[in-house]
Formats: sequence, structure tokens, C-alpha cells
Amino acid sequence: MAVKEYSGRLYGYALKYLQHKEDASDIVQDVFEKLWKNRKKVETEKVKPWLFTCAHNAMINFMKKKSRMTYSDEITSTQVQESHAKSYEMQEVIQKTLSQLPPVQKSIILLRDLEGYNYKEIGEILDLSEAQVKVYLFRARNKIKKQLKDLTILV
Repeated sequence: MAVKEYSGRLYGYALKYLQHKEDASDIVQDVFEKLWKNRKKVETEKVKPWLFTCAHNAMINFMKKKSRMTYSDEITSTQVQESHAKSYEMQEVIQKTLSQLPPVQKSIILLRDLEGYNYKEIGEILDLSEAQVKVYLFRARNKIKKQLKDLTILV
């Protein structure tokens, strides 16, 4: 039941965070595997926060591991520019802005604005108080506003 109910939202959260379909699928699969292994320990009413907490931690660990690895770029900047249509420019700016946020702030923005969770639920998922969630959300939104404002000055 948990897979049917939460897999779509969990995948959407992971995809927005990681920006890579296969990585997001891997994270979701790993999270549900962990749930299966811990099924006797996880209370039914706490499955949702447990899943999102587990996914959040897995994504942070994945990003740390990925940042330690070096990848060679096979695509030149001109190929990238040619492949992107103008309709995606704003989406790219938003994604870059989100990627510059600290992991906790990025997760809060995604959980609140994309997934629609309330402060209490986000606090349960990320193991924060409601006040901390509000503060981090406020700071994250201010950073995004500042970066977007600075970008419009450049244009």
C-alpha cells in the first residue's frame, strides 16, 4: 500500500532534488527496499515521514558521494546551448538557484512548494521543529529572490 500511495510523490521529490531520472528512481527503489527491511519497526501512521526522511538522507549522501567523484564532460558548451530551447531558460535559472541552496533549505523548498507539505510534516520528515522549518524556508526564499533579482540586473 505504501508503494502505491507514496512512490509518485517520493519520485517527484527525488527528481526535483537530483535532476536525473535514473538517480531519482534508484533512490526511490532503495528507500522502499529499506522500508521492506524495516517493515516491522516502522509504524503504519509514520510511514510517510519515514519514507521522505530516508529519501532526504539518501539524496544528501548520494550528492556528497557524487561531488567527490569526477566526471568528464562529453558535451561541449555550444552543444548544450544549441539543445536548450528558450522556453526552458527560466526553468534552468530556477534549477540553478535551487542547486545553490544548502541541502536542508532545498529540501524544505521542494517539500513545501512542490509537494505541499505543511510545516509540521516537513519538521517530522527532516527532524526539525516547526520554527526551524519556517526560518529555513524564509531564508531559502530570500536567497532565491536575491539571486533572481541579481540576475535581472545582469540582463
